Amino acid sequence: MSRNALCLAFLAAAILAAAPAARADWAVLRNGQRIHVTGHERRGSEVILQLAGGEAALPAAAVLRFEPEDIFPAAQSAPASGPYGAIVAKAASQNGLDRNLLSSVIRAESDFHPRAVSPKGALGLMQLMPSTARSLAVRNPFDPAENVEGGARYLKGLLGKFGDLNLALAAYNAGPGNVSLYGGIPPFTETHAYIARVRRDMKKKTGKKPGSGLVKMICSPLEPRCHEESASPTEASRLRRP
Repeated sequence: MSRNALCLAFLAAAILAAAPAARADWAVLRNGQRIHVTGHERRGSEVILQLAGGEAALPAAAVLRFEPEDIFPAAQSAPASGPYGAIVAKAASQNGLDRNLLSSVIRAESDFHPRAVSPKGALGLMQLMPSTARSLAVRNPFDPAENVEGGARYLKGLLGKFGDLNLALAAYNAGPGNVSLYGGIPPFTETHAYIARVRRDMKKKTGKKPGSGLVKMICSPLEPRCHEESASPTEASRLRRP
């Protein structure tokens, strides 16, 4: 393994172990990896990345660009039973989803800010891209009820397409094309962190002890609700595959 590859592997491990800062950027590397950084500085042929737990040096050629993190106005997060509790419950019921799952996706996407707009143009509570909103017939993405109902339908479709919760969450974050391309969860730090964040929030709501997280989400038109099943060893291996 080359020195650069060793540096990147060590840096990835450090990122996963460190808690993200309140404001930060994403360092996009040429190998497709995205790294959460609190700042950066060019020093000769190297770029110094400031991390939550310290700093790391990378060859400048390994860094493609820096992108701003999606930042939303500071406000107290609303619990699932808060202002949009009824909207979440209705959308979850209509689409056969667990309301805790839907609520956790909203928290990860917008932290319950109905007028949130990401730098990439994602809109509203469930951060629908304009093209996705149009395909779901969501006329006003900033309307909480429309946004959540459309997002719930989109999430239900991803669960049906990929057959398990982790892959559906990966598709919601990185796009279904990337999940199909990599044959599993894409090797993006942001996507792995997103899945962990949603599942961690779900466990807080349900009070379940943390498990392996390797589950299938079964959705059938013959059943009113989706349900989870444990993944087989073969399926677990596929889900772990980068």
